[in-house]
Amino acid sequence: MPDPSNPYSRLNYRRLIAWPARIEREWPFLETALARAPAKTVIDLGCGTGEHARHLASRGFKAFGIDRSEEQIAEAGDYEREFDECGPRFLLGEIADLPRLTEERFGAALCLGNVLPHLEDRELAVALEGLASRTLPGSRLIMQLINYERVFARDIRSLPVNVRDDPESPTDEIAFVRLMTRDGDRHVRFYPMTLAVRPDREPPIELKAAKEVRLRAWRQKDLAAALKDAGFQIESTYGDMVGGKHEAANSADLVVVARRE
Repeated sequence: MPDPSNPYSRLNYRRLIAWPARIEREWPFLETALARAPAKTVIDLGCGTGEHARHLASRGFKAFGIDRSEEQIAEAGDYEREFDECGPRFLLGEIADLPRLTEERFGAALCLGNVLPHLEDRELAVALEGLASRTLPGSRLIMQLINYERVFARDIRSLPVNVRDDPESPTDEIAFVRLMTRDGDRHVRFYPMTLAVRPDREPPIELKAAKEVRLRAWRQKDLAAALKDAGFQIESTYGDMVGGKHEAANSADLVVVARRE
């Protein structure tokens, strides 16, 4: 039963995202960043259904994931059963709960896919303090989020639509649509929705799920200050997950690689 308090409980990210292609595209960048980590232990913050942790485990990393969604952690559990004792492990809870949920010390952490904007200022501060207590000196933190500098400057109202075959119905497709509207100087209202695209039927498009979420639109300057307060220093920034140059006015994403002092 979907959790009404979880705005993403009915949005099935395992189906909505072409994970093998995404992982293949991102892995060279991640592999290079993780090569500088002091240990091959990685925590994926906001891991969703666990695809990144699964891939890390397949590459010899001791991989963990944490997410507050019971539905998504339950799906991620499929990957625990896929491996032996060297497989990924998944923790249910808020990112700020990490010190309470494990004694593991990590050599690196990932926070990908626009997870950060779900945290307000104090929540992010607490989460980063907790992460610092569970990471080794010199550990790497890799963050990816929407480039809100560009969103605000251009008054961008939508993100690219993802369309793919529906694995549950070979004649149909599913479309993942994300609309947004500005809410003051530091927030956006985000509207993710899933559509079923069904040719030759009425209606040809059916709304399967839709939510409204208020997000903290973190920009590089504010994020750098929060990281510094928690003992992390930004080493480099990129405009995408393949190592492209970050341009505040043009890049779709902001990708940060930070080092724990």
